[in-house]
Amino acid sequence: MAVVHKALADPTRLRILQRLAEGDGTVSDLMRHVDLSQPLVSWHVRRLRAAGLVDTRRSGRETICSLGREALARFHEQERALLDPGR
Repeated sequence: MAVVHKALADPTRLRILQRLAEGDGTVSDLMRHVDLSQPLVSWHVRRLRAAGLVDTRRSGRETICSLGREALARFHEQERALLDPGR
């Protein structure tokens, strides 16, 4: 859970997740959304992927990112259990 919290603590990563909540996007799309360079966006995407919050796949030269909805649901349940142990 600490890895997910750390990933969510960064405003840029939150903006990337907000964009991906609207639908899949390429790293180029995310670059335009957060107004950062490709290396920085890729770095943030790697952190989100390590936390299980983002899935990626290759399509030719592009990396397509999508929201890891299953991981978000698991995280939500773990948070709920942590904050409400009598549940």
